[in-house]
Formats: sequence, C-alpha cells, structure tokens
Amino acid sequence: MATAYQQSTVGPAVEMSQAGAETLLKTVIGHIVHECRLRGDAVSETLAAFMVSAVVLDPRNGFNVDRTLTKDDVQKLEELCLDKLTEKCSPSLDTIKMQVCFDMNYTTKCEFLEDIHQSEESKLSPLCREITDNRVKSRKELDGLYQKITTYILQRSAMGSPTDTNTMEEATAVLQSVFPQAELGNFRVALKRDQEQQLKELTMIVTGIRLFNKANKRGEEEVDIHELMPAVLQEALPVTSKSIANELCVTQTLVFKYTVVLEKLTSSDVQLGHSDMPVILLKQALYNARQHEVFLKMLLADANSCAKHVETLLSDVSSQMKMLKETVQSKTAVPAATVFMLSKLWFELRDEGEFLNMLNKIMLRLQPFSASQARIFSEAYLESLLEDSEVKTDEQRMLESSDNCVDPASLKTQEWLFPETTVNFEEMPLQYNGFCGYTLVTRDGLLLPGNPYIGALKHKEKLYVFTSKEAAMKFALSPDSFVAEVAEKAKYSPELIQLLKLHQQFSCISPYSDVSRLSQTQPRKGLPVKPGIKCECGTQTEIHPVEKNIVKSYEWNEWELRRKALKLANLQTRVTVSVQTDLSHMKRENVTQTWLPKNAACQSKRDGASQVPKPQTFVAGLRGQRGAHVVKANLTRSVDD
Repeated sequence: MATAYQQSTVGPAVEMSQAGAETLLKTVIGHIVHECRLRGDAVSETLAAFMVSAVVLDPRNGFNVDRTLTKDDVQKLEELCLDKLTEKCSPSLDTIKMQVCFDMNYTTKCEFLEDIHQSEESKLSPLCREITDNRVKSRKELDGLYQKITTYILQRSAMGSPTDTNTMEEATAVLQSVFPQAELGNFRVALKRDQEQQLKELTMIVTGIRLFNKANKRGEEEVDIHELMPAVLQEALPVTSKSIANELCVTQTLVFKYTVVLEKLTSSDVQLGHSDMPVILLKQALYNARQHEVFLKMLLADANSCAKHVETLLSDVSSQMKMLKETVQSKTAVPAATVFMLSKLWFELRDEGEFLNMLNKIMLRLQPFSASQARIFSEAYLESLLEDSEVKTDEQRMLESSDNCVDPASLKTQEWLFPETTVNFEEMPLQYNGFCGYTLVTRDGLLLPGNPYIGALKHKEKLYVFTSKEAAMKFALSPDSFVAEVAEKAKYSPELIQLLKLHQQFSCISPYSDVSRLSQTQPRKGLPVKPGIKCECGTQTEIHPVEKNIVKSYEWNEWELRRKALKLANLQTRVTVSVQTDLSHMKRENVTQTWLPKNAACQSKRDGASQVPKPQTFVAGLRGQRGAHVVKANLTRSVDD
C-alpha cells in the first residue's frame, strides 16, 4: 500500500506544498475507506477524516505535526486508523460514530423545513411544467389539463392520493366551484410565473374548503379537531416525545451507574493494584452514555417545543373553523382570506409532523451506537461493581452541593457569576458542556456535571462550572493549566472533543465537516493538526429589546401603503361618475406649447466722457532775498475754453 505514496513523499526531508498535503490527505482517507470496505466495515469519509486527525493528535502514536509525513509515517497512520475503525465492541469508536451520525442527520427546524420545501418543489416541478407549457388544441386535451391541475393540488396538499377515485372526485368538485373549466382560457394566456402563482393559490383555497367540508361532514355533531391533523402528524405526535423520553430515562440510568462505579475506582482511597476491573472501558462507556444523553436531551427539547406549537396551531384551527361556520351561515360567499388562513395552519401542522418524524428517525439511528457498552457491561456485572453504593442522579448531586457556594471576596482576582444575580444565565454557554473540568483532570477522566449555583468562573470570556466549592477554588488559582490538561485528556480520548465542545482548541477536527473542508483548514505541510491562534468573533445586539415599543402598524413600503388605502376605500361599492358641460360638448381638446423668451442684450456704438479744467497756480518770488514780496497767479483755464 505504501507504493502509492512514493511519488508524493520521497524521503523524510522532502518538503510538500499545501496542495500536495491536501492531495495526500484525501488519498489517505480514500485508502482507509476502501480498506475498511474490503474488511466488511462501511466507513464514511467524514469518519475516516476525523480518525486520521485523532490518531495524529494522540501523543502515544509519536507523530510530529511540524514535520512532513514520510512514506513510513503514512503507512503507520493508515494501519493505526484501520485498527481503530475495525475494532469490535469499542465504546469509544461507537461514540465517535454516534457523533458523526448525529452531526450528519440533525439540523435546525428552520433548515429542515427549508430542505423539505425545496424537495417538494423539485418533485412537483415536472408536473408544474406540463401544466404551464401546455399546448392543448382539443376538448379532450383541455379535460386532461384540468385533471393535471387537480392532481397537482392533491400532491401539493398531501390530502389524499390522486389515484383514489373518491379523493379525485371531491377535489375536482371543489376546484370547479372556485375555478371553473371555462377559466382555463385565461389561465393559458397568462405568464408562466402568474400561472405558477395561481396554482399555489388554488391549492390553498381547495385545501381550505376540503378541510371545512371534512369538519362539517357530520352536520351538527362536533368534530374532534385532532381528526383534521395531517396523517404524518397523527402518527408522530403521540409517540415521538414519549419514545425519546423513555430512551433518555434508560440512558440516564446507565450514566448514573457508570458514574458511581468510576467514582469508587478513581478515588484516592482505592488501591487498584493488579485488579482486572476495566477502568478504561468503563470511562469509554460513560462517555458513550453521556454523549447519548446529550443528544437525546436535544431531541426531546425539540419534540416538546414542537408539541406545544402543535397545540397552539390546533387552537387556531378550531377558532378559524368556528369563524368560518358563522360566516357561511350568514353569507353565501366565503371570504378567501379565512380559507387561506385555514390552509396555512394545516400546512404548518404538516411541517410539524415532518419535523417530529425526523427527530424520531434520528433517535432510532442513534440506538445501535450504544449497544457495545451494553454487551461489555451487563446489568448483572454493573450491579456487582456497585455493591451497596448509592446511585445518585445529577439533580441529587446538585442539591447536595448548592448550599456551599463560592465567596467572591475570597478570590477577588477572578470574576464569579451566579444564576440568581445574572440576567439570562441559563442562556449562557458553559465550557465543557457543563461538566467539571477540575474533576476530569484530578479524577482520571471522570465526567461529573458542574453546579452553576456554586458559582460560575468567568475566565477569558468563558464560563466554567464545578462540582464543589473546593474544586472551584483550586481551578480558579490556575485556570490556564487546567484548561491545557483537559485538552491533553481529549487527545487520548478523541470522543471528548465533541462531547466537551473543544472544537476551538482542536480546530483541525472541528465538527465533522466534509473532507474538502477538513483539508482546506490545514495550512501547514504534511498533515498538520495544530489549532490556529487567531479566530474571528463578533457580537450582535437584539433587534427589538423591548417588544412593547414595536409599532405593528408601521410600513416602510409605499406601495403597501397604497394597497392598504385602496382596501380601505372599498372600491367594489363605488362607481365612477363623469359630467360634461354644454360648452365642452362635441369639442375637442387643444394643446398649446410655448417657448420661454431668450436672454437679450444691447450695446452702444461708442463710449463718451466729460472733463473739467485742472486747477493750476503759479507762485513768483520764492527764490531770492529774504522777505521779498511773493506774487501768486491763478493759471486755471476757464471752463468755456
């Protein structure tokens, strides 16, 4: 296998470019996936990429991240990865597989709904093109086009199958009441985007009317609103939350038992000696159960939130049905806005059902990854390890330690936060996913949840919680060294990187991205794994900190204001009236255009001027003897000269 790399790495001292390193990385991952497949184990590229980085991180394997990988290094790396990926009954490997599975399948509700809506559009696009690109010429083809529109409405609404004759007849009858076949002429000459928009509007109207008819099928008898729920929601709503809660209860029972056993085995009073108790496997089993617990809590929170939203939507559907019944009794025509709202609520219920179904599928996919620790440690074996020890829950541990809180005055160099005095404390992210870092270091990898009511240490903009006051004080004396030791523990147990959310410290294997992204984040030569020393961060304020200050009626769009003005004018009840006088009768309109005068100026032929005589005076006798008589003469010319 090593011959495949002879061209890439020739000797130990050959330097490699970044592109060469990325190519080598992808080649190694591809060989690992292929070899695992030959051995009968299906391994994804994402899992193989994570295992490559985890093996290089482990100090026991002796890889130097600052040196280019040689041919021997690559061969050794592949062998170590293959051994770990094909290991049988390994709780550590199952935990990593569970993390990859969850990361690849779980998504937020908004992203999930966006994906299924896009998928729905892509499935309906061929039928939509057949309708909008029609070139019907005969009556038979026109009937076929109308039937395709009905089929489109049924597929988009998911209220029955187009292959069911009764459903097709019902939908066709409702469609004819709002869109007669005679309107197909106007539909065909409209623009394509207008046709697509009209198809969506017809779907909403037909769906709303069918829901109303279904609710009134029994006459005066009141219909249970839950019977109107979409089929996918009727199947998922009763079982999803209950199934996840039951699974969580079983997992937490295992967590509490593993924790008590490891507390005994990692205690300083216990001398293990040459005991055959598999402490390492017990820790791996605890990590596996804790990770399963974290994922199930996320799924359960989403399921409970979804169930609450469903109850709100059902209440809105019930009120809309009552309003629609009252309107139908008093009027012959039903307002389209009410029908639209009813359809909108029904589609939202269908989305909730799809999301619940996705959560249930993820729960079922996670179950096989918790099986290895159950095979290694049977219930009877666990009971024998427990002996007469009391099995405490996380809540019991917190209640026992909540009274002994940290005194901020005893260590003024550090900042402490408490849930009682900190706004939105429950929304602040806790470092190590809420576990105690001090216990992890001092008790050889034991995972115990921290108690925020003891006091949360704020160090370098991160919050740390602890199991006791003593643990908090000792951690606060040297937090950086404990943080480094936790990272060192994670190198020996790579599943802790995801469980404790240490992606910032191990950026090279952060959260299970695809192979191309993984290779792009490696700027060094060879196979580097050191995290970057810089990162981008940002803050954002709330859009509306005070909800009551929001002006709901504000509208920035001028055309929306005009639309509202036209709606207020109620032009349907108005007529246009014109009056013509006798003077304007039988006369045409005249239009005249004028030009503005241009700027003009005049100029005389020559310039003229006048001048007065210049005054002149002559004085005689200024030179000569002293006291001589001076004569003054006026030499100024007359004006007439």
